Amino acid sequence: MRISRRNIVKGALAWPAPSATGLLMTQAAAAQWPSPLAEGEQESHGLSTFGELALPENFKHYAYVNPQAPKGGRLVMNVTSTGAVNGTFETFDSFNTFVLRGDGAAGMDSIYDTLMTGQGDEPASMYGLAAQKVRWSADRLTYRFLMRPQARFHDGKRLSAHDAAFSFNLLKAKGHPLYKVILREFVKAKAEGDDVLRVDFAPNRSRDIHLTIAGMPILPRHYWQDRDFEAPTLERPLGSGPYRIGKFEQGRFVEYERAPDYWGRDLPVNVGVNNFAIVRYEYFRDRQIAFEAFKSGALNYREEYTARIWATAYKFPAILQGKVKREELSVGHAAPIQGWYFNTRRKQFKDARVREALALAFDYEWTNRNIMYSAYWRTHSFFQNTQMQAQGAPGSDELRLMETWRGKIPAEVFSTPWSPPVSNGTGSDRALLRRASELLQAARCRRDGPVLKLPDATPFEIEFLQNDTVFNPHTMPFQNNLRKLGIASRIRLVDAAQYKRRTDSFDFDMLVSARGGLLTPGDGLRSHYSSQTAKLNGSHNLAGIADPVIDEVLEIIAKAQTRSELDTAVRVLDRLLRAGRYWIPMWHNSVVRVAYWDVFSRPQRAPQLMSGAPSTWWWDEAKAQKLAASR
Repeated sequence: MRISRRNIVKGALAWPAPSATGLLMTQAAAAQWPSPLAEGEQESHGLSTFGELALPENFKHYAYVNPQAPKGGRLVMNVTSTGAVNGTFETFDSFNTFVLRGDGAAGMDSIYDTLMTGQGDEPASMYGLAAQKVRWSADRLTYRFLMRPQARFHDGKRLSAHDAAFSFNLLKAKGHPLYKVILREFVKAKAEGDDVLRVDFAPNRSRDIHLTIAGMPILPRHYWQDRDFEAPTLERPLGSGPYRIGKFEQGRFVEYERAPDYWGRDLPVNVGVNNFAIVRYEYFRDRQIAFEAFKSGALNYREEYTARIWATAYKFPAILQGKVKREELSVGHAAPIQGWYFNTRRKQFKDARVREALALAFDYEWTNRNIMYSAYWRTHSFFQNTQMQAQGAPGSDELRLMETWRGKIPAEVFSTPWSPPVSNGTGSDRALLRRASELLQAARCRRDGPVLKLPDATPFEIEFLQNDTVFNPHTMPFQNNLRKLGIASRIRLVDAAQYKRRTDSFDFDMLVSARGGLLTPGDGLRSHYSSQTAKLNGSHNLAGIADPVIDEVLEIIAKAQTRSELDTAVRVLDRLLRAGRYWIPMWHNSVVRVAYWDVFSRPQRAPQLMSGAPSTWWWDEAKAQKLAASR
């Protein structure tokens, strides 16, 4: 099954040896393909950010799979990430994951195919899936994709260029508001017959917009054209991918059944993946209950995110008897970015000095030692543990870029980037709290007895919005230090539906948010940091960042044509974001902690850019029978 990570593109597919019928269809399609190449035009079996592909056109399978992996068995896990624009971790009420309304179900990406898709050893590259080849004009404003003639939806009808054109135009017109941001340089898609899809981009297009389109889901036109696309639904939608929706119970679980007649099942890139007959996602409102379900065997795979649980709770009988295995898998991708985000739309967080003062009140060193068993490292950068992380004084390449904005950006951007200070580890570092108080006074906040008041004389209060109690142990000591500064705070625990409504409309003071690390940032940064998304309901710009200089840097990143240009621009962005004090950075780990019942086997190595979720594992029937006998 495709269990995708946000920092890579979904699994790649290549062209199999055709049958006699398939060969005739391929020849018929090829006859419609424009030939010969026009001046400056190029053709390829794949696309990449900077033009280089690691895999040849005739590759047989990924290097990290077992080509003989058997099919069958069940993978059962609790929801930790939906892979959908509009999903939560706690519930679902819709299988339409493409619109703002509703909570989308986890795993829905497995029922849809895309034009092209990537692999876990190679960032920012894509290979043919529903499209076997692509041709682009010299100005890179027109792309034509040659569709595979054997591609089919689950009802047996052909997946054609007409479906792809319908999908991309529909997502831009009626999809989640973020699609309008992501696809703003996509002009239109048009089918030139069943076999050839033409896609046009705007002048001055971004570097990766063609990859964005190539990775978009293809929806069946005959299914959606008479339905309300903007409405949530629990009707099982029609797809074309390796899985289709099986049993489900709203808000509790959803199963995906491996499609026995999946048109792409024999493609080289599908060799060794999509191995489970059933993939089931279980929803829990309480993490402890989810853990108990795993201990009982109701779940057979789990990723553990809580250091305290990992250190103290994995001593139950099945662990001691060897029936449950636990491992720490190395992380090959960029570190995830997690922190408390300030909603700068709120009056108490308008001043960056106030935001810095609050960051000084969080004692990470005490928290890591006393609550997290010293299992983590402090996060400093928005691009932590990558070559794009800003460190020390800016280099000459960064300075040349930043000189454009001298006088418009904080002077500190031209020196060592801001990082939260190291405390004395007592839990209440007096020196840091004194510095925090000075910053608050400089921002015209004043003490009135035990109460700190804002410049307009209203009490300084903070609500931490949460839909889970997991961060309570970390937040409560932080609250104690805020109280010493005269700031009243409370934790507001809400259900998943209310949490989504409030975050979509930016109705919060502070909250914890995490996203996957990025190895090749591009267009997607706009949804997190651009002025355009600061007021766009449902966007990922939780902090409300609206800085014209940051907007300019985002455009430079989106259009960077070399790795060096990209790295330089992202380091500048990192300096600007850190100077803005938009968050209180939390922590990260260099491993993924996994535990699983001993019913699986897996290849000797994992994909270089993925870890955790077992997309290349398989059900081992001999182990399963042995475990059943022992129980």
